[in-house]
Amino acid sequence: MKTPRLDLIGLVVADMAASLAFYRRLGFDFPEGAEKAPHVEAVLPGGLRMAWDTEESVRSFDPSFRRGEGSRGELAFRCDTAEEVDAAYAELTAAGYAGHLAPWDAVWGQRYAVVTDPDGYGISLFADVPAGSGAPGGA
Repeated sequence: MKTPRLDLIGLVVADMAASLAFYRRLGFDFPEGAEKAPHVEAVLPGGLRMAWDTEESVRSFDPSFRRGEGSRGELAFRCDTAEEVDAAYAELTAAGYAGHLAPWDAVWGQRYAVVTDPDGYGISLFADVPAGSGAPGGA
């Protein structure tokens, strides 16, 4: 058997327009009118796809679907520098999205922060930080 490969990351969302607005701020490009669609996909560099489905759309083929409690997944977005992590976090929280973990220098060698999207998914922002680099606002 050939080994399966990750091809698509799917999110179930309560409000398609709010979710797409959030991901546009992270650089995703969606066609005009996508906010009204029950299913939206974006192809990422390298071919990985992300998909957003409304709760109603999922219920159309899985009537037992119920919105879960707590975190149902997390996506991680690599930034080139520690300063870009800080800037992305600041821009998203200034736009009204909830900050979960403010940027800090993680013990595993990354500048790291977490915001939540409109459906409560944790979105990690990170950049590798060379040892002893003194990234801004260190922990």
